[in-house]
Amino acid sequence: MPASTRLLAAAVVTAACLGAQAVPAAAQSGTQNEVSRGVTIPAFYNPPAELPAANGALIRSEPLPLALSLPTLHGPLPGTATRIMYRTTDSTGGPAAVTGAYIEPAAKWRGEGPRPLVALAPGTMGQGDQCAASLGLEHPLRLNGQTVSVGYEDLAIYRLLAKGVAVVVTDYIGLGATDRLHTYVNRLDEAHAVLDAVRAARALDGATVTADSRVGLFGYSQGGGATAAAAELQPEYAPDITLSGTYAGAPPADLTETTKGIDGTDLAGALGWSLNGFLQSDPELRPIAEAHLSDKGRAALKDLSTMCVGDTILAYNSARSSSWTTDGKSLAEIIQAEPRLQAFLADQRIGTMKPASPVRVATGVSDNLVPHGQARQLAVDWCGRGAQVTYKPVRLPDVGRALLNHFAPLLTDQGTAVTWLTDRLAGEPATSTCAALPTQP
Repeated sequence: MPASTRLLAAAVVTAACLGAQAVPAAAQSGTQNEVSRGVTIPAFYNPPAELPAANGALIRSEPLPLALSLPTLHGPLPGTATRIMYRTTDSTGGPAAVTGAYIEPAAKWRGEGPRPLVALAPGTMGQGDQCAASLGLEHPLRLNGQTVSVGYEDLAIYRLLAKGVAVVVTDYIGLGATDRLHTYVNRLDEAHAVLDAVRAARALDGATVTADSRVGLFGYSQGGGATAAAAELQPEYAPDITLSGTYAGAPPADLTETTKGIDGTDLAGALGWSLNGFLQSDPELRPIAEAHLSDKGRAALKDLSTMCVGDTILAYNSARSSSWTTDGKSLAEIIQAEPRLQAFLADQRIGTMKPASPVRVATGVSDNLVPHGQARQLAVDWCGRGAQVTYKPVRLPDVGRALLNHFAPLLTDQGTAVTWLTDRLAGEPATSTCAALPTQP
């Protein structure tokens, strides 16, 4: 068993014994706490009225107690965490506050150069503020009768920390920060939040990472889409950040195809998160939604806006979007008939620009939730643009459940993905599989 996995298992046993750290009064926003499905969201997550001018600028920070942590004579394992709020730019060009966490590892970095930094983009957490990944580090599991949230990204985070890599985790725009709704799978919002998390980590007092630290990106599913978008937007949006490598696992690069894959599955509720986010990003889409959504559909979107993944699986398992419309058409059919929707989703397509650094795209060949074909096409598109791509098809049998077909490659490939990325952070060159990609199934 890997050391990081042993640490995670042992920490579960001791987590209940650890007390919460006090929140400095200076870190509070002075506003009332929000309550989302019975979970009190700390006042820290309420953004101020005025934001800094620079992208990545820190707005506030405070100690973050890690629930899965082991005290030692030399400090806590796997490290010391700080909750952060920082500034980014959303897809409309406006300023936005984003929350997240930075974790300074206890383990030494044994590779070349100063301690590196990985920006981790979480997979699908939900749309309620209580689902934020930074809260998942403090509360890995919530079961209060109103919500079910699981901090499943903690394992990948701890694996990276065990290798001496510093990690900064973004909550994305609107997830955690209470001023707006999370713009789920909006490529610009997510990419900007990931890249600005790197800037925020560099500016944090006490962090050992510097401008000379190598930087990597790590994400699966929604996170894979976010890191993929960040990798290709980095040269334009963040030329001050040099990426050593990006892992994009099961990326939803083509939302039109992903919409077809998700409808009617265990995670059908994610369609509601997508719609909610699209309507916030582009209000001009609202008349189209109003023309097609039934009262049941409107109620579902409102309900889903405060849900986490666990809630959605329980409440909307196998739901079909056709049950939310006035004419019985599915969301995919409506997209096909609405040029404005087609144009919006075309703008969300990932793979239209060349990443300037090595990328690793991994996707399960049996994944029919975030369809394997469209993820593989991302690798093909990038190869066609001259990018350095390592493509990894994860070959597992079809188990008959879309969510399992999607989740199993995450666990199966995660260790290899962490090793690939840490090799890049250590200065080892990547090899491209583009020459063989066109002939691979």
